[in-house]
Amino acid sequence: MSSDLNSPANTTAPSPLDLRFGFFCAVAAHTLWGLFPIYWRQLGNVDATELVWHRILWSFLMLCIILPLVLRKGNLGGYQAFATAVRSPKVWAIYSLAAVMIAINWLAFLWAVKNNRVLEASLGYYINPLMNVMLGVIVLGEKLGRTQWIAVAVAAVGVLVMSIAGGHVPWVSLAMASSFALYGLIKKKTHLPAIVGLWFEMAVLFLPAAYIIASGTLSGDSSVVGSSLTVKMMLVGGGLVTITPLMLFAAAVRRVNLSTIGILQYIGPTLQFIVGAFVFGEPLDTWRILGFGFVWFGLVIFLVSPTLRLRLASKQVSLSRN
Repeated sequence: MSSDLNSPANTTAPSPLDLRFGFFCAVAAHTLWGLFPIYWRQLGNVDATELVWHRILWSFLMLCIILPLVLRKGNLGGYQAFATAVRSPKVWAIYSLAAVMIAINWLAFLWAVKNNRVLEASLGYYINPLMNVMLGVIVLGEKLGRTQWIAVAVAAVGVLVMSIAGGHVPWVSLAMASSFALYGLIKKKTHLPAIVGLWFEMAVLFLPAAYIIASGTLSGDSSVVGSSLTVKMMLVGGGLVTITPLMLFAAAVRRVNLSTIGILQYIGPTLQFIVGAFVFGEPLDTWRILGFGFVWFGLVIFLVSPTLRLRLASKQVSLSRN
């Protein structure tokens, strides 16, 4: 996943057709993200670290083909805006930090997929919004209401239950949630459209990825050496798999309000949960179900807390008028 929401917003209200198209794009993007584990699991003989490097390499090369086509007609500010961004050291510095965070997130996710931990991956994306809240408190000094603190505490109980029952802290979930939350925090400092931002992130990591893949291939140490044509084509296709949901998501954000986007974001981890439990047959014992139950309940509290605050505020205004 990627959280760059800074695509240019429309100044006019979208038409009903635009809204339907935006909703479709949002659902499609999150559905693809949710089904990612099935795709990456097919590359069973490729190490998770090597998969990350291939994902970076092919994403960058495909972006180098797609981005000029997008910019050619003056979209996203055209070539002039892109050239201005390329010349900015500040842009490179910010996106370098973002690149490190997204690489860590991808590595944790792919490791989870390769090691039968898809349920832990889904947990990571479930607790990510709550991790965002905690980062806002710690880093940005934001204030939480009582209901929001309750939501965070309930979800934390869920993680604790799974840690005690499983005999270990679900570090994959926490690594995914924290790296993606930090990624989102860094991206708050950016202003570039999603696809342009991803180009910068992949550009930062492209040379290391190309060097590692090339040296591994030449030395014969790469797990891709001797693999089937299908595996090689799927590695190349990993770039398209990465870019497609991001472009759908960027199209959705320009047309659909953020509250709807906020609800739809749970399609991804829910599908990952279903894939992990029912497609890959990962163990789902009583304690793990209980832990997920606490996390889900915490998310429900978190999602309804703005509505509760609005109702309370309107009730107080009504009482003050009487």
